[in-house]
Amino acid sequence: MITVDTDGMKVPVRKSILFRAILILSLTILFFSCSPTRLIEKRQSKEVYETLGLNKERKDNFALYKEAASWLHVPHVDGGKSRKGTDCSFLVYSVYKTVYAKILERNSADMLKKNCRRISISRLKEGDLVFFNTAGKSKAKSRINHVGIYLKDNKFLHASTSKGVIVSSLDEDYYRKTRVCGGRVK
Repeated sequence: MITVDTDGMKVPVRKSILFRAILILSLTILFFSCSPTRLIEKRQSKEVYETLGLNKERKDNFALYKEAASWLHVPHVDGGKSRKGTDCSFLVYSVYKTVYAKILERNSADMLKKNCRRISISRLKEGDLVFFNTAGKSKAKSRINHVGIYLKDNKFLHASTSKGVIVSSLDEDYYRKTRVCGGRVK
C-alpha cells in the first residue's frame, strides 16, 4: 500500500481516495434529494396563490394562505362546524386555531367584542378580521353578523351564504355597504 506524507502524517492513498469519494457521493445525494422537495413546495405555493387569486410576496404568512385555500368551496351551513359545512365564525375560529394557535369566540359579534381591538378598514393587515352587518338597513349599522379574515390587496376569506367559502374583495359594492370595521386579534 502506498502512503503519502501530509503534514507529517502518513496517510494511505486508498483510504484518502475512498474518503473523498464517499464525501462527494454523500454531498451529491444530499443536494439532489432536497431539490425535488423544494420544487414540490414551490409548485404547491404557486397553486395556493393562484387558487386564492393573489400574488405571492416574501413577507406573506404562507401558513395562512395555505389554510385559507384548503377551505375554499366548503359549503355554507348555519351553525356548521366542519369542512362538510361551515358558517363564517367557525371558518375564522378554525383558521385562527390552526394558523395562530389562538382560540376565538364562536360568534362574530363576540369575536369583535372579546377577542379584538377595533381598527379602521384602511389599517387592515394580513390576518386581521373584517366585520359586517348584512342584516339590512332596518338593523343597527353597528350590529355584527358576519366575519371574514383579511388576506391582502383588499381581499378577504369568508363563508358566503350563497357560494360557500370564497375570497371576496372589500371593494365590491355589497361589502363596501355592509362592512362595519376591522378587528386586530389581541
